[in-house]
Amino acid sequence: MKLNLNKVKRRNFVKQSGLIAITAGIVTDLRKLEILAKSHSNKPIVIATWNNHKAVMQAWEILSKDGYALDAVEAGARIPEQDPEDTSVGYGGFPDREGRVTLDACIMDSEGNAGSVLFLQGIMHPVSVARLVMEKTPHVYLSGEGAKIFALENGFKEEKLLTDKAKQAYEQWKEKQQYIPKISPEHHDTIGILAMDSKGRLSGACTTSGMAFKMHGRVGDSPIIGSGLYVDNQIGAASATGLGEAVIKKVGSFSIVEMMRNGTSPEKACKKAIARLTEIKGPKDFQVGYIAIDKSGAFCE
Repeated sequence: MKLNLNKVKRRNFVKQSGLIAITAGIVTDLRKLEILAKSHSNKPIVIATWNNHKAVMQAWEILSKDGYALDAVEAGARIPEQDPEDTSVGYGGFPDREGRVTLDACIMDSEGNAGSVLFLQGIMHPVSVARLVMEKTPHVYLSGEGAKIFALENGFKEEKLLTDKAKQAYEQWKEKQQYIPKISPEHHDTIGILAMDSKGRLSGACTTSGMAFKMHGRVGDSPIIGSGLYVDNQIGAASATGLGEAVIKKVGSFSIVEMMRNGTSPEKACKKAIARLTEIKGPKDFQVGYIAIDKSGAFCE
């Protein structure tokens, strides 16, 4: 579910977001998937924000072999992280206003564990670093230089992430230096990916290079547990994309899961979460997207 907010008498215009989903071994269009979601248990299932087809296929490769949902979402998220043509995630991501690519990511498993890295530089796969934070440390968040040191100590290599394409876009931006936080399928900022495996275990991941030409040090919702991502294996999971500041203010993903806990369907929960965005004071025009799945395999986009 995606919202393009134009504050006219606090009324909103809703547009659909891109979503890729696979369930029961079938790759199909959303209308058919909606029918399947109502008539089958939908285990396993994987969904992702935007047109991240390759990421979903990578995750499905694991799920289709009875693999763990956590492994699936990590593997899926790594695909855009290493894609130089994806200007919103990892390698190839547009830099901040200082010309530096800074990355944020988080991951949650079916046991309620979580790991996250913020403001990470020079490491291509922040989602995998986030998983190690979850599995190897007593912490949830590591940021900046500390996150980088941790990554290097655990075998990750420091790499140049600013591509020629991203650098050229940055040089063009510097001519006007206008920061306009607008999201579209061509200029989005995140992959959120959720999965439930054949054993009913839920997991999720979220990774981004953040808003293009943001202030140096800015962190959005993507690595914030409860905002960009939330997983409760007894209930469901949700993830967000779009203007992170808006999602953070409403703790978007957590609110959706809590609504599902109270019996609300994923679709209605996403709609309610979007409706809450009308209360936010801020930019007159911005977009936010949510995806969610529940334990039955029903989903919202």
